[in-house]
Amino acid sequence: MVDIPFEIDRKSGLPIHLQIKRSVTYLIACNYWKEGQKLPTERNMAAKLGVSRNTVSLAYRQLENEGLITSRQGRGTFVAEADESLGTGKRERFAKIIEAALENALSLGLSPDDFLAMAQNCVEQRHQALREIRIAFLECNREQLDYFAREIELGTGVRVMPVLIADLESNQEVSSVVSTADLIVTTFFHLDEVCNKFPDRQEEILGIALDPVIESVVKIARLPHGARVLLVCISEAFAERVLKSIALAGIQELEVQIYTGRDPQLLREMLEDKQAVIVSPGRLKEVGSMASKGIQLIEFIYKPDAGSVNLLRSSVLEHRKSNSKQEAINYGPGTTVGDNS
Repeated sequence: MVDIPFEIDRKSGLPIHLQIKRSVTYLIACNYWKEGQKLPTERNMAAKLGVSRNTVSLAYRQLENEGLITSRQGRGTFVAEADESLGTGKRERFAKIIEAALENALSLGLSPDDFLAMAQNCVEQRHQALREIRIAFLECNREQLDYFAREIELGTGVRVMPVLIADLESNQEVSSVVSTADLIVTTFFHLDEVCNKFPDRQEEILGIALDPVIESVVKIARLPHGARVLLVCISEAFAERVLKSIALAGIQELEVQIYTGRDPQLLREMLEDKQAVIVSPGRLKEVGSMASKGIQLIEFIYKPDAGSVNLLRSSVLEHRKSNSKQEAINYGPGTTVGDNS
């Protein structure tokens, strides 16, 4: 039976199928499970983790849709090989969708130029709808708050207001701004907490999953066993998250020391006997100027996962549609918003 070197954290707030998905992703990225290797069956993984088979099945389906694993009839599930990458498959499927749409347009008497113009107009309308939505993104960790918000903004095209959760209690103005946002977004780590703060906005609160950038995990996985590593960041919360991510990736036997202080001399002393330093984006420049050439510098970055960004984009569009319908009801046919006649 294939070993399953991770467990489910039922207190994390992250849906179980996403925990399984992320753990399998890490193990593949770190080459723990190699290209072409057979993975545990859904039944075996469910039994080992103490979850339902449907939960494992959902995680596997999402992984297969993203091209990381592949199912072979009668043989099982395997780590996808390079030539099975989903990137190519996605483009091919999308090309067929476009071809079918173009053929339908031609059959209706439209020219290729008409089709192109209408497609462009549709895209522009979608961008405009996204730009009109305001999202408040809440996180406890200032370390990457602005980075997360920027990633979400670039991924969805919406305007994102980064808000530190602690400021909700100390700053009434901040709380009011969040209350009037079209959508409130936070990580699964804080979803329950945010829902409790805004009980009347349950339907407009969305949780997203954060994944470490694979390159960061791979670099750490390639460190020799027993390597002396210094983890430098701003907050203990960020440090704990990094250590958990490393553990989920199946990376063990590293001597990790954490430093969140601001004493330059002490930091230099702690760096002296280290083989590598894992550093948060907020302290990369500072640590980079101190680390000697013999120390490997690994920036550890979290990003909203693709599935969460897609879900957020869909939620934004649904919200926009709901608002448009409500405006039509409020103002009636033949009127527009702001019409005082």
